[in-house]
Amino acid sequence: MSAKLPARFTNEDAARKHLEALQWPDGPVCPHCGVLERSSRIAGGRPGLLFCNACRKQYSVTVGTIFERSKIPLNTWLYATHLLCSSKKGISSHQLARMLGVTYKTAWFMAHRIREAMAPKAGSEPPLGGEGQIVEADETYIGKKDGPKGRKAPQAGGFGHKRTVLSLVERGGKIRSFKLGGSTGAEIAKTVRTNVDRASTLHTDGAQAYKFVFPKGQHESVDHNKTFVREGKTDKVHTNTLEGFFSVFKRGMVGTYQHCGEQHLQRYLAEFDFRANYRVKLGFDDATRGDIALKGISGKRLTYRRSHQT
Repeated sequence: MSAKLPARFTNEDAARKHLEALQWPDGPVCPHCGVLERSSRIAGGRPGLLFCNACRKQYSVTVGTIFERSKIPLNTWLYATHLLCSSKKGISSHQLARMLGVTYKTAWFMAHRIREAMAPKAGSEPPLGGEGQIVEADETYIGKKDGPKGRKAPQAGGFGHKRTVLSLVERGGKIRSFKLGGSTGAEIAKTVRTNVDRASTLHTDGAQAYKFVFPKGQHESVDHNKTFVREGKTDKVHTNTLEGFFSVFKRGMVGTYQHCGEQHLQRYLAEFDFRANYRVKLGFDDATRGDIALKGISGKRLTYRRSHQT
């Protein structure tokens, strides 16, 4: 690593202090019992080891996080997080391995752990949109569906053999993407209703799947066979925000990652969503984006075996 890099990327002690400041802004919190500021440093113990005087257990800042029980130095973890957060179209595991000085297998697993940190906890975010807000919804297709073990993927016509991705974006705000089991109207409708505030105005293309998701007065569509933008009741009707997102996503998946197993697709979507949600236009730089990702490491243990599961 270059000597010009910040100390937290080159020095393990500096990395630990940086992580402690992010995870414990009000002082050490025991991950075992949740008690605040009842801990003390263990004299002669390894750096960062604390003892909780409430539950009488030892812990460090990595306990209960994606970094727990990892043999990779903490500064290497922070540098890997920074690289993944600052690369617009992602960074391949081979490139990550070369830059970190680790094996490809290690870099691959590290990247998946970091993507897990980027993903919001289930049910932790409110629905997109709201009164007076516009939410765009659109789907895209990528790769090939994985067939049964030992068999080729199905080769149906059209997009039937591809994986379906549905994305929702609040106009000028956050984006949320989902890997769907298919492209049925029922699954699309359920996902939209669950993740979009019912007071919002929904903008879509002319796909029939969106026709009865929202009441007629709250749903406006644009026919892409005629135009991509038209005048609406309160604003221009289009899905161009998502078209731009899909462009970056596909370039990253095809040009950088090249291959993605179907069981991993949702984590890759979380990665591209994260960078889009904390983009420069919304006031976030690379350093801030990396720190936000590091704040999301708690309560997200990911084992190597589970990383291969759907």
